[in-house]
Amino acid sequence: MQRIPEPELMNGADQVQAYGAADFDASDQAMLDRLSALCGGDPGGRLVDLGCGPGNISLRLARRWPLARVLGLDGAPRMLALAQERLAAEPGLAERLQFQQALLPLAEPGPLAAAFSAVVSNSLLHHLHDPGGLWRAVAQLAAPGAFVVVQDLRRPASPAAVEALVAEQMGGAPEVLRHDYRASLHAAFTPEEVVGQLEQAGLAGQLQVAPRQQRYLEVWGRIA
Repeated sequence: MQRIPEPELMNGADQVQAYGAADFDASDQAMLDRLSALCGGDPGGRLVDLGCGPGNISLRLARRWPLARVLGLDGAPRMLALAQERLAAEPGLAERLQFQQALLPLAEPGPLAAAFSAVVSNSLLHHLHDPGGLWRAVAQLAAPGAFVVVQDLRRPASPAAVEALVAEQMGGAPEVLRHDYRASLHAAFTPEEVVGQLEQAGLAGQLQVAPRQQRYLEVWGRIA
């Protein structure tokens, strides 16, 4: 069966409003805590947030590590506009945090070719037609010794399991979020599939993959 990624790219006005109002505080904070634990406290250097959406992770990276330079990448102009709006409310971060439109995976690193010391993403893989290309881009962008933390939804075992998760996790959410969550779960990967992607990108043995809680998977490690 051909895999059909979530098609909307977060460009609908109702999506932007719903995602802008949603509270991802706990998962975003946990991701930064995980990166901090991996790198011994401070990743330093240049950090990139792949699929930055409304900028939640990017802003947290810039606040938490004041010496770091942070770049948030996303393919959706409306989500980037929301991220820029949030950045404008914290002018002290503007010199260290920038947002840029980029369709992922990157065909060519281009102006991003300067190596990054940490690459992070929260819920990106299931959007991509070519997730293997993402890992190739990560290998290109990351400096030797760079840290990688990528978290994403994990595909449930059956359509019934998808509906059970939608009811459990999004029962009281706006319809647009329930729709997107359902589409995202159907388009998500199993840990075994992500292991295969890493093998094809030459990152096997460097990055690890494991289930995380009931509905996520996590890819983490240090680029050799």
